[in-house]
Amino acid sequence: MSNASYAAAGVDTAAGDLAVSLMKAAVSKTHGPEVLGGFGGFAGLYDVSFLTRFRRPLLATSTDGVGTKVAIAQAIDKHDTIGQDLVGMVVDDIIVVGARPLFMTDYIACGKVVPERIADIVAGIARACSATGTALVGGETAEHPGLLGPDDYDVAGAATGVVEADQVLGAERVVSGDVVIALASSGLHSNGYSLVRSILRTTGVDFTDRSDDLGGIVGEVLLEPTRLYTGPLLDVLNDPDLAGAVHSLSHVTGGGIAANLARVLPLGSWVDVDRSTWSPAPVFRVLSDMAGTSLESSEGTWNLGIGMFAVVDAASASSVIARLDRSGISAWVTGRVSMAARDITGFEQGAKGVNGGAVRLVGGYAA
Repeated sequence: MSNASYAAAGVDTAAGDLAVSLMKAAVSKTHGPEVLGGFGGFAGLYDVSFLTRFRRPLLATSTDGVGTKVAIAQAIDKHDTIGQDLVGMVVDDIIVVGARPLFMTDYIACGKVVPERIADIVAGIARACSATGTALVGGETAEHPGLLGPDDYDVAGAATGVVEADQVLGAERVVSGDVVIALASSGLHSNGYSLVRSILRTTGVDFTDRSDDLGGIVGEVLLEPTRLYTGPLLDVLNDPDLAGAVHSLSHVTGGGIAANLARVLPLGSWVDVDRSTWSPAPVFRVLSDMAGTSLESSEGTWNLGIGMFAVVDAASASSVIARLDRSGISAWVTGRVSMAARDITGFEQGAKGVNGGAVRLVGGYAA
């Protein structure tokens, strides 16, 4: 098929080339000396000769997207933050095992390549990669006319990191008496947007409406980007005064609060997460009020103000919180691990195929 007939079929290769040109500077800023071959190759090259300094290096990998949050970006034609959401969903899964992210690739599928829009998306990815110390070594933009509408797109990505085998974090490190620290979210992050969109559709609220309760344009508030935890958590893990203090981490994404914490606790353990230790942000309260439901009913869907959990040695909890605070992450103690025998009826017990500990939320939320 000739280029002319390909264009007639709806694929604009010239627009794709322009998009690549517009994103080049942002992507190149994520490249350190480990990235070889520059920009635009068929495959990204990353020099891992430094791994010879490891005793037993383990590679960690993660892949994800941002779900239907992209529909809001498309609705209000704002595309410069969705890339940070993608990096948050992918790279912050890697830090959960204690790994340092090395590099990432992205994939954007769209109905029509609009170069400036694609460049905005990738610029957001690149900024977040820089903030997490991750090289953006490659990607793909695919035009799918007829399958996606002209203004439709979806984004996905994958990343790789490295950790010493004897420093992997996980449930096996957790012991009775460990303290559960909550790390504040920036908002909805990238989960539960199908519920958000359903609530707005049912109540007749448009993304372009202004809401005094939310404090701004509805769509802009809902696009608040996912908080990035990798840098602050690496600061904690690399602090010699806190060596070994962190036993496990949990990224609060799909599945909600209790289920994600349960995944990083050992069998036989349980935790009561105290709701009174934090106050969910207005966005959660307003959406719950619109739906006529309680905050408690959405604990399995939204993070309600907790983006990460850190399960740490009790003696180090205050120092970990202080270190996170210096990095700009608000954190607080919200529970304690116990191995004591008890009835765990009503507790969440693991998720996504992981048969972990038992978690429930207790009490009422702070005002």
